[in-house]
Amino acid sequence: MEWRSRRKVLWAWFGLLLSAALGIGGCLSHADGGESTKRFIAKNLTNPNGTLATYLQEAKSVSPELAAGREALSESLGLWMQVVLASDDQAAFEKSYETLNRYFATDRDYIAWKLSPEGRAEVSTNALGDDLRIIGALLEGARKWKGHPEWRARAMDLTETLLSRSQKNGYLVDFYDFSRQEAPDTLALAYVDLLTLKGLMQEGVLDERTYQRYYTLLQEMPDDGAFYPKSFNVVTGEYAYEVNVNLIDQLLVAIHTGETDRDQEPLYQFLKQKFDQTGKLFGQYMRTDRTAAVKYESPSVYGLAIMFALQQGDRSLAEQLYEHMLTLKGHDVRYPGGYVFEANTHIFDNLLPLLGEYALENE
Repeated sequence: MEWRSRRKVLWAWFGLLLSAALGIGGCLSHADGGESTKRFIAKNLTNPNGTLATYLQEAKSVSPELAAGREALSESLGLWMQVVLASDDQAAFEKSYETLNRYFATDRDYIAWKLSPEGRAEVSTNALGDDLRIIGALLEGARKWKGHPEWRARAMDLTETLLSRSQKNGYLVDFYDFSRQEAPDTLALAYVDLLTLKGLMQEGVLDERTYQRYYTLLQEMPDDGAFYPKSFNVVTGEYAYEVNVNLIDQLLVAIHTGETDRDQEPLYQFLKQKFDQTGKLFGQYMRTDRTAAVKYESPSVYGLAIMFALQQGDRSLAEQLYEHMLTLKGHDVRYPGGYVFEANTHIFDNLLPLLGEYALENE
């Protein structure tokens, strides 16, 4: 389905980092505070209509289920909204809200997960994780900058659609196809955004019992001694694991699980041990023997790992991860501030490092 295909595209791009990410770069200082990456995104990864391009280079889309070239993702919009919240950029947040209404949710109360470069929605599905991220950003923006009740109202409308269309057996699921009126039985654990769900409970949209269901899901989910499952089947109650563990997914789950009382020492120690031994973290690891399944590094992994380390109260590790992340930055002199390799980049690989930088700066 679409959300799975999108992840495949993302990881196909990460494969391009095989050797380039091992080179010399990152000449920018701490004083930059992430602003150069923010400028890079605004200048080079923004389409004329204001939507955020998935890739730096143009490419034709071969399937509506795959993101390509300058197509825009709701995932990018949500992450960018988090970035401008962290950098206290109200003007950029207001523009993001306009982009949401003008393109991603035009005349409807659901968010299309992908747009053409021109801003057309050629898909009829949403993506739960992206929706919750955007809803959470709208609620935070309304609290942070008073005088915008429409942001909260929009969050409520989008939430109502999720609760009325995207639930199955008491759980929200990965997506809903509004054309076919179909939904899967799966809930990706990386999508269980407890912070946003808690905010919705506080707003009175989500009852406490429902919120507790998601809290318990993350609090009590199994693990294999280090890694979490990939997804939860809301019908059978079964968890699914990956053979090759995607660290981005693992870290997203970990950050959400940080809202519970669960002890995350096993995953934290795995990451710390691997970084201490090799000075780097790879994009994927084998579940069986914990060895690297790929040879590339991902700037996104470091951005999330910084946030996870801070959540665990280990600023020292967060700073070490940050120092290493900067060595992947600014390789291509034509694109200062960008994580660009072989003249291309995925926006995910710039937004998550940027969030890591702001998390460290604001901690």
